[in-house]
Amino acid sequence: MLLPSWGWPAVLVWIGVPVLALAIDWWLGEPPVAWHPVVWMGRALQWWGDRLAPTAPVARDFKCFWHSALVWCALAAIVLIVSWMAQSLALRVHDVLAAAVLALLLKPLLAWRMLHDEVLAVEVALGQSLPAGRAQLARLVSRDVSTLNAVQVRESAIESLAENLNDSVVAPLFWFALLGLPGAALYRLANTADAMWGYPGMRGGYYWQWAGKWAARADDVLSWVPARITALLLLALGAKGLPLSTLARQARKTPSPNSGWPMAAMALALGVRLAKPGVYTLHAKARRAGPLDTRRATRLGTRAVLALVPVVAAVQLLVVLIFSAWVQP
Repeated sequence: MLLPSWGWPAVLVWIGVPVLALAIDWWLGEPPVAWHPVVWMGRALQWWGDRLAPTAPVARDFKCFWHSALVWCALAAIVLIVSWMAQSLALRVHDVLAAAVLALLLKPLLAWRMLHDEVLAVEVALGQSLPAGRAQLARLVSRDVSTLNAVQVRESAIESLAENLNDSVVAPLFWFALLGLPGAALYRLANTADAMWGYPGMRGGYYWQWAGKWAARADDVLSWVPARITALLLLALGAKGLPLSTLARQARKTPSPNSGWPMAAMALALGVRLAKPGVYTLHAKARRAGPLDTRRATRLGTRAVLALVPVVAAVQLLVVLIFSAWVQP
């Protein structure tokens, strides 16, 4: 964590880390797979998941639940220790160089450019053919895309953009502002674990009802505040003056306590209907999403990322002030 003895010049450098990380993300994109910490997290979760989850449904399995919870906690401890050590080493060098190193370490824990480009690629693929659009969408979502029509493919891409705007940008930066690099790393582990383990039934030949319950709840807790920040940013930028009660009512239509908030805000901001067939429909009375709405969604997402920067800086400054008051009463 930032030490108050650094003085305010160092505080300003610290506040600049998220901005620099976002700039690196936009200019350079993702690091090689071999060096990507989220890929490492995914491999560890895959290895353990294959050994923890049963291959057939079971009525109750508290043993599996607690084994999975312990593995999650052990992996979280490893992530926290490694990221704390990396941050501590970075903070030993000159302020400006420390900011650059921290930004390089933070960058793999967030991904806006890749999400932006992948969502636009869905629309490009749809322009070629429906099967091509489905294939491109399958890179973004875990749901079955084989029966989706063109409008449903587009809606799914926009929903994924809104949901992952929180998971891949807002939440990592929020937890970085609170806890530094360990906070961002812990969140990405939790979110990756939820994506791989957090299913209520069979997936990939394994039964996740009990093996993934802890991972799903941990992600719910860590995503609660960031998801609502994401929704408020989208609403403020795209649907000014809309009552928050409308957003809350729409968000509650989804099974998830968090993902519905940014998705509902995106639907309201764009003035379009977004739906997952057989599960929910957001902004049901609005028009169906058209080809231009995908690009509108990515532009709105970019504006939300830019608007997030002062929000993160304010949280960082508040944390520094509280920390300074605590250690120097």
